[in-house]
Amino acid sequence: MGAGLMAGEATSDAPRFTADNQLIRPEGYRQWMFLSSALGMSYRKNADGKEAPVFGNVYIRPEAYRQFVADGVFPEGTVLVLELYSATSEGSLNKRGNFQDRFIGIEASVKDSKRFAEKWAYFNFMGENDQPLAQSAPSRKETCWSCHNKNGGVDNVFVQFYPILREAGKKP
Repeated sequence: MGAGLMAGEATSDAPRFTADNQLIRPEGYRQWMFLSSALGMSYRKNADGKEAPVFGNVYIRPEAYRQFVADGVFPEGTVLVLELYSATSEGSLNKRGNFQDRFIGIEASVKDSKRFAEKWAYFNFMGENDQPLAQSAPSRKETCWSCHNKNGGVDNVFVQFYPILREAGKKP
């Protein structure tokens, strides 16, 4: 079935674009399939060279998840959302460890080979001072795509960081 949505499936979560190929900010992604949460994974460093502690939560459209589990292929229209939160250890009764605190913003990746020559495009919905953007143009190829293409476990997706997809990818 690797060609797209399965017959009869709703497309309310399908990616929406402006006329100039800007992705409209995905909404309702917290109702999608939750893949994983990670703390401190980042490509950015503070001025002092230390990693800023950030939680990243990753969600995938349910239709894309079901299809990947069924046949190991991310279908056209796959959307993954990376939701970012600052980390803190100060609060309430917590004495040790970190928890998610301030919402920072979201990034998204979309598989659409008709719209994008590289099949996947990557979008950042964080404007100046982390103000949320209603839409986003695709990032430059060398910003995200190159790394995902080189290091993605399956079809530009870092399945190696998502236990639920790693298990699905092991099926014959």
